[in-house]
Amino acid sequence: MSDVRSLLEARTDWADVDRLRAATALPLLVAGVRNTTDALRALDSGADGVVVTSLDALPGIAETVAGRCPVLLSGGVRRGADVLTAVAAGADAVFAGRPVLHGLRAGGRAGVAEVLDVLVRELGDAMTFTGTATVADIGPGLVRTGPRPADPAPPPVARPLQRSELHASVSDPVLDTMTFLNEITTRYPEAISFAPGRPYDGFFDSEQIFTHLRRYLNHLAEQGCSPQQVRTAMYQYGPTAGLIREIIADSLRADENIDVPAESIVVTVGAQEAMLLVLRALITGPDDVLLVSSPCYVGITGAARLLDIAVTPVEEREDGVSCADLEAVIRNERARGRRPRAFYVVPDHSNPSGTTMGPRARAELLELAARHGILILEDSPYRLVSPGPPLPTLKSQDRAHTVVHLGSFSKTVFPGARVGFVVADQPVVDASGRTGLLADDLAKIKSMVTVNTSSLSQAAVAGTLLAAGGKVSELNSAASAYYGDAMRATLRELDTHLPPERRKALGVRWNEPTGGFFLTLRVPFRADNAALIRSAQDFGVIWTPMTYFHPGGGGVHGIRLSTSYLTPAQISEGVARLVRFIEAESARASAPREGS
Repeated sequence: MSDVRSLLEARTDWADVDRLRAATALPLLVAGVRNTTDALRALDSGADGVVVTSLDALPGIAETVAGRCPVLLSGGVRRGADVLTAVAAGADAVFAGRPVLHGLRAGGRAGVAEVLDVLVRELGDAMTFTGTATVADIGPGLVRTGPRPADPAPPPVARPLQRSELHASVSDPVLDTMTFLNEITTRYPEAISFAPGRPYDGFFDSEQIFTHLRRYLNHLAEQGCSPQQVRTAMYQYGPTAGLIREIIADSLRADENIDVPAESIVVTVGAQEAMLLVLRALITGPDDVLLVSSPCYVGITGAARLLDIAVTPVEEREDGVSCADLEAVIRNERARGRRPRAFYVVPDHSNPSGTTMGPRARAELLELAARHGILILEDSPYRLVSPGPPLPTLKSQDRAHTVVHLGSFSKTVFPGARVGFVVADQPVVDASGRTGLLADDLAKIKSMVTVNTSSLSQAAVAGTLLAAGGKVSELNSAASAYYGDAMRATLRELDTHLPPERRKALGVRWNEPTGGFFLTLRVPFRADNAALIRSAQDFGVIWTPMTYFHPGGGGVHGIRLSTSYLTPAQISEGVARLVRFIEAESARASAPREGS
């Protein structure tokens, strides 16, 4: 290796080219050709081709060479349009090293093949756009590689932003996970996808939106609002903490037995904003830590990353998080000089694992939080779209104000409304001794973020709640039955295609959630992005790697399946494809490697 480095580091001159030409009859390419003088010198040395490093220099060099040897362009080729531009400027071929390396890193051999396929498709698109039927039709008049002759000198080009100069979160894999899944779904449109955890929209009727809006406008009039006040409520920003806090508070009392004053509620742009507000308020310095049940919803870990907040995972057991494990983590963090501020958990049918916390564990968690002086961030978006009576929320049993309840209407009303809320009834005492609510401080932060949540979205949600008498669970009875049937169908298909003896032999197992959108499988191979590409490409089925949801690392043998958006026929065919993939991948993982 040291000999190779010394060769690479040594300075090469034309005498070396002459010497190499004399020593071999193999084709000889001279790289680093920057101008016509270099090109002529390379031809004189017997070069079989020249490699140009600058697109600007390419037309002049190609004209000078005049077909006596191939001219290749190296550098700057990322898209098919780059290939077309290079050929139009005089290149016979191009090097595309960086895209291939990216493909190799992302997906190995399959990733390289996919990158090259995309490059060819993009070249075809560029040719179609420019009206060229064949590569031979690409000529120098097709694209302009320099300024118009009459134009003045081009303005100086600003230095491009460097990724290293941006916040570190933009390079964090957590922020790339959903983007990668979307790309896979787009790339393989015929694949059946168990990845998206979104509601089934077969229950939505576009005309219902107008009914919901009218119901809320009538409500405002019934409450004594004048036409001007109603108009202002709809057309102006509205209060930062929200227009519909009273209606949400009534719904929480009716549906969840959560009895809190409306003043303790802040209406947010989805639950994601609620997470950002709470984390920004609670975490005050580098020694403050957020604890999360792991595997964990990426929204909370992504929010923490954006805010430079340290996250410490509490690994779930197969039946969910253990309070003994949580207490051990709390003690360990304090021994390190850090302050655990809050613990994030999804007690009901969690995303991604699908586990549900039992009654005893809920009582133990509330007692532990009060004893250690930490807050619980409770996020339960799947409770009211699951069959059967749900267990009581942590907030409904919260007597010590240790629970901050995060809510969303994305699953229970409709995702497009983008309306969530946070219940923050914790007392906050200021320097003068006056006591307010944590919700007041969250509203202050919100005023510097989104200012308010869309009045129209709030009106649509409020009208829905009013029409249902606050009983979101009754509003979603049909949806809950649908999701329950989808979960049972998925479990039934898995059991049919992988009976106990077969899955034991393969080393495959899964949990059996009674509700929610998700279940998890453990497989005997690495369920990573490369495996996902093979699954989509060769078997036509998409899933989510569990590694996405483990902030401390782990989950390499885990697969998350979402059942919410698939029809029974898609579930049946999708599971059959998934099992074929699992069997093939298991055989691939157990096959002896070359040289072993």
